[in-house]
Amino acid sequence: MTGGPVEHLLRTLTPQVLGILVRRYGDFARCEDAVQEALIDAAATWSRNGAPEHPLGWLTTVAARRYVDQVRSDAARERREQALFDAVPRDRLLAPPPDAEPVRDDLLELLFLCCHPALTPSAQMALTLRAVAGLTTTEIAAAFLVPDKTMGQRISRAKQRLREVGARFELPPDHERGPALAVVLHVLYLLFNEGYSASAGPALRRPDLTDQAMRLARELHRRLPDSGETAGLLALMLLTEARAATRTGPDGTLVPLADQDRTRWDRAAIAEGAALVTRSLADHPVGPYQVQAAIAAVHCEAATAGDTDWPQVLALYDVLERIAPSPVAALNRAVAVGEVHGPRAALDAVAELERGVLAGNHRLVAVRAHLLEQAGDRTAASEAFRQAARLAGNVPEQRFLLLRAARCASTG
Repeated sequence: MTGGPVEHLLRTLTPQVLGILVRRYGDFARCEDAVQEALIDAAATWSRNGAPEHPLGWLTTVAARRYVDQVRSDAARERREQALFDAVPRDRLLAPPPDAEPVRDDLLELLFLCCHPALTPSAQMALTLRAVAGLTTTEIAAAFLVPDKTMGQRISRAKQRLREVGARFELPPDHERGPALAVVLHVLYLLFNEGYSASAGPALRRPDLTDQAMRLARELHRRLPDSGETAGLLALMLLTEARAATRTGPDGTLVPLADQDRTRWDRAAIAEGAALVTRSLADHPVGPYQVQAAIAAVHCEAATAGDTDWPQVLALYDVLERIAPSPVAALNRAVAVGEVHGPRAALDAVAELERGVLAGNHRLVAVRAHLLEQAGDRTAASEAFRQAARLAGNVPEQRFLLLRAARCASTG
C-alpha cells in the first residue's frame, strides 16, 4: 500500500469490506484473498485518480468480482464451485450493488474469527494484522523479522485451519464470549507491546503497530462499552503511548522514564486514559488490564519522577500478582520494591525470577544491573548492563545499556 490518506482509508475500510464478503459468501479464506487483491487495485487507482465518491462500495464491488473470479477459475473444484453458485442467489453473486447493502460494523466478528482458539498465538496475531488491521503480508513479515514467504505460509495455514474446524463468522455464544474476548484482548495487547518496544530491529518502536492496536482497541471499546477489561486495555494503551514522544532523544538514544521531559507528554491522552480506567474500576470487577492502566496513570500523574507514588504502585502490583500472576508483572513489581524498600530487597526478588522462565531475558538482566547500580556495586552493574546489551535485540536498547555500562565502569 502507499502511504498517507489512501493507506489510512484502505486500512479503515478493510474489516468492513471483508465482513460484507464473509457474511455474503461464508468462505473466509477466499474472501480475504479477494479483499487483498482489491486493496492492491485500490492503492494503485486511488493514488493516481483520488478516492471515489463511495469508497466502501467501490472496494466491495471490486473485492466481490475478485471473489467470483477465484471461484470460476478453480477448475479443480468444479463441484464445490457449482454448490456455491447454487447456494448463493445469482444476482448477489454476480452483481453486488455498491451501496445497496446496509453498512454493518463487523469488527467484533472478524476479531473473534481471527483469534479463534484453534489457531496458535502467532497465527492469531498474523491473521488479525492481515484481515482486520489491513497490513500486507510484507509489512507483517517485516514487523516480526521473518521472510515474506514464511509469513505468507503462516497466514495460509491459519486460514486453512479455520476452514478445517468449521469456524463461523459470528459472535461466540454468551457462555463462550468471556474466554474468547480474553484472547482478542491479549492479541491486541501483544500487538501494542511489539509496536511500543520492538523485540528486534534498528528502531525502538513501530508506530504503525501501536496505531493499529489502539485503533482496534478503541473500536472494540465502542462496540463493548460495558466490558471493563476492554476499557482497561484502551486506557493502558493511551497512558503508555502518551509518553512515546519523549522515549528517545534527538539522536535516537533511549531516555528512561525518570529522565523524560514530562511537559511533552500528551496530556489529552493521559486525561482520556485516566478517566477511562477510573470509570472502569468503579463500575466493573477488577481485571489485569485495568490494574496495569492504573499503574500507568500513577506514573503519568506525577509531575516529576520524584513525585511518583511508589507505595501505591507497589500496592497495585500486589493486586496484579493476586489476580493475574506472571513473571513480567513480578519483574516490574521488583522495580517498585526497590523504590519503596531499597535495592537489596529488590535484588532478592530478582534472584528468584532468575531461576524461572525469565532467565536470560535482557530486561531482567537490565533490572538487576539497575538495582546493583543503586546499591553502589557499580562494577557488577557494569558487567550486568553489558550482558543485557548482548541479549537485547533492539538496537536503541543495546546502545542505552552499553552507555549505562560505560558510566558504571567509569565511576566504579
